[in-house]
Amino acid sequence: MSNATERNVYRGVFPVAPTIFNADGSLDLDGQRRCLDFMIDAGSNGICILANFSEQFVLSDEERMVLMHVALEHVAGRVPVIVTTSHFSSRICAERSRAAQDAGAAMVMVMPPYHGATFRVAERGIHEFFQVVSDAIDIPVMIQDAPVSGTVLSAPFLARMAKEIGNVSYFKIEVPQAAAKLRELISLGGDTIVGPWDGEEAITLMADLDAGATGAMTGGGFPDGIRQIMDAYAAGDTELSAQNYERWLPLINYENRQGGLASAKVLMKEGGVISSDAVRHPLPQMHPATREGLLRVARRLDPLVLRWGR
Repeated sequence: MSNATERNVYRGVFPVAPTIFNADGSLDLDGQRRCLDFMIDAGSNGICILANFSEQFVLSDEERMVLMHVALEHVAGRVPVIVTTSHFSSRICAERSRAAQDAGAAMVMVMPPYHGATFRVAERGIHEFFQVVSDAIDIPVMIQDAPVSGTVLSAPFLARMAKEIGNVSYFKIEVPQAAAKLRELISLGGDTIVGPWDGEEAITLMADLDAGATGAMTGGGFPDGIRQIMDAYAAGDTELSAQNYERWLPLINYENRQGGLASAKVLMKEGGVISSDAVRHPLPQMHPATREGLLRVARRLDPLVLRWGR
């Protein structure tokens, strides 16, 4: 398998696409296509699908395949698409990753193997897991380092995997003190860290950019706002980037701390992108007061999402 450093380097804003459901909880594939069109029109440099903010944990295997093919066929190369293929089983994760590659994915994103509150794998098993996944494909692997897995992935261990496993080259860091970890990871891994990325809805984006992050995987509701931060920073205007961050921070914070994964869908429904902002049971629908608070903050910024479908 070819090394990931020989291929395109992906940078910028790669938001997570929410999974669009009808009010009865069934998949709304037409709404899904409109969601993807909006995200591209809003300036997404790429899109991630089937992630945690896509409610991947409420989808059947069959639905995952349907959504993957619908997304990749509809995006049709307009922007690169990252497919989340996480699974506890090395074999199943590798099979999912190969299917994603064959369908046209630019990259796969994978969490370390975990299940429930107590099933964890030691470092040796995690290294072997990512080796199996890497060996199955020719596209980059992004390791998602997030608290939900309950697995501690030290910067030295991540850097070692980047050096020893050919396609492991991108890292979405969304743990406490993410900037410090990004800085250490880049220092230890050097050129093998092709994509040090920010996550967690961009709540720590400025600190992470200062630490060397080159990508941001955020919620899908306002890529145009995140682009203003990222583009200014990439152009060397860190002061303008900071000003833009401060302007969008109330909305970033509201999504991160109040609305969660439902936020993008609420914004999209309000702007006529989709007809239903339902999340799948047993997740609760957003409380009306939270919804109004989110929209009140968003209206001050006038993101494209509130105008796209009107």
